[in-house]
Amino acid sequence: MNEQADTYQRIIESAQELMHASSYSDVGVAAICAKAKVKKGSFYHFFPSKQDLTLAVIDKNAADMKVSLIDQAFNSALAPLERLQCFIDLTIEMQTTIHQQTGHVYGCPFGNLATEMSTQDEDIRRKLDKSFASLYGIFSTTLQEAVDNNELDKINNVDATAQAMLAYLEGTMLLAKTQNDPNLLKQLLPAALQIRL
Repeated sequence: MNEQADTYQRIIESAQELMHASSYSDVGVAAICAKAKVKKGSFYHFFPSKQDLTLAVIDKNAADMKVSLIDQAFNSALAPLERLQCFIDLTIEMQTTIHQQTGHVYGCPFGNLATEMSTQDEDIRRKLDKSFASLYGIFSTTLQEAVDNNELDKINNVDATAQAMLAYLEGTMLLAKTQNDPNLLKQLLPAALQIRL
């Protein structure tokens, strides 16, 4: 990796970590530059604004989620319902590990940003909406496959069920973050598989 690419990556990863641990509004350009060990001039060379950086962070979060969750959980070797269960198990494991390392449940990076920024910045809101749509699209495809394979009784509205599962997951993450208790995820998230609309 050349020096410019390395600097670009360090800025994104630093912002990603700081925003997940704190919030968009609490993380300034100076703090991001300090963590990334770059000068402000380097920051603005790559990102005209904090908004531009945040859009890149959302893309990085999506890419990381694909590697750490989607590719592992939604493996075609698993039956459809096993994929959804694996996704839930991996989500619980990740949040529990973060809690063990930091003493905090950080919650979903997409959900955190959506809660804070969806009424403040339309570009960020749209980018987050696409990320959520991609995830519940995977849920929907998986549920439909389970129906087609007779693993599930017919669902009246597969897409709405997938969106409800995602909403339940995000709400549970928010509660676990508020209570700072990953055990809440262990108790509640498995019920997402029972949702039918």
